[in-house]
Amino acid sequence: MSHQHFILHKPHGYLSQFIYELKRKKKLLGELYPFPEGTMAIGRLDEDSEGLLLLTTDGRVSEHVRSKTVEKEYYAQVDGVITQEAVDQLQNGVEIGINGTKYLTRNCNSKLITSLPDYIGSGKRIRDKRHGPTSWVSITVVEGKFRQVRKMTAAVGFPTLRLVRVRVGKMHLEGISVGAVQEVQEIVL
Repeated sequence: MSHQHFILHKPHGYLSQFIYELKRKKKLLGELYPFPEGTMAIGRLDEDSEGLLLLTTDGRVSEHVRSKTVEKEYYAQVDGVITQEAVDQLQNGVEIGINGTKYLTRNCNSKLITSLPDYIGSGKRIRDKRHGPTSWVSITVVEGKFRQVRKMTAAVGFPTLRLVRVRVGKMHLEGISVGAVQEVQEIVL
């Protein structure tokens, strides 16, 4: 059986799923592109998050990408001017809550971002400068707990205002406009 693979620049406001059975109307991935039956999102980006989303019809590829061997890089716009001390704390793991249980995140790569690439796009307007400064940090993890990156930045005192996944393995967001879908021959990790 031949499988199909896609990369998508998920816009803010969309759920990373194809079916939503609750009463409230939600924007779903199927509204962006006529994906073939059996297509699944690999990992998820919550409704308020944006960026690179991989999709496939191959469950084995999905399982491998979600494993703790594949890096996922995020750019997080945080409330305030993040300090190097906070970035170092992120790198060394921070305690977050997962389902009511304390969890220490694995070591990760994190760094300050002083200049954003154009492919990030403007995203949803977060707020204006009257409400105080914001800054950006890159966080690269190999795990994917529920809302992990948001919880990590909050744990070091800088809540996330905007979150964009820019890379999964060797697959990168660069060159894909917001809302665009590209079919690819394979998922390169």
